[in-house]
Amino acid sequence: GECVHDIYQAKKLANLYHLSLDDLFDFDSEINDIEKMIYSYDKRLDDKINWTKVWSKRYPILSKYQDEVDIFKYRAILRKILENIKSVYNYSEIDAMLVLKDILFHKTKK
Repeated sequence: GECVHDIYQAKKLANLYHLSLDDLFDFDSEINDIEKMIYSYDKRLDDKINWTKVWSKRYPILSKYQDEVDIFKYRAILRKILENIKSVYNYSEIDAMLVLKDILFHKTKK
């Protein structure tokens, strides 16, 4: 039930699919599909999509927290953090927001 891939055939497959050999052996079609969606995303759609509503289907808390959480209090705190990131690292507004979002995301993973 085990085999060693023919390195020459693997190299041909990697070239065919525009992948490195490492990517070929670690290939995950679901991750690849997600990456394609991210790269093909058109920023102009942001005005047409209610992201809170869309993500609420997966995370219901997003549809109800506004009535429970003091949004203005946390928005002010987060704005200060965002402005600090922008000024200390000379990031744009969007870059600072992405960094802050990523910091918050990684904190939940530990």
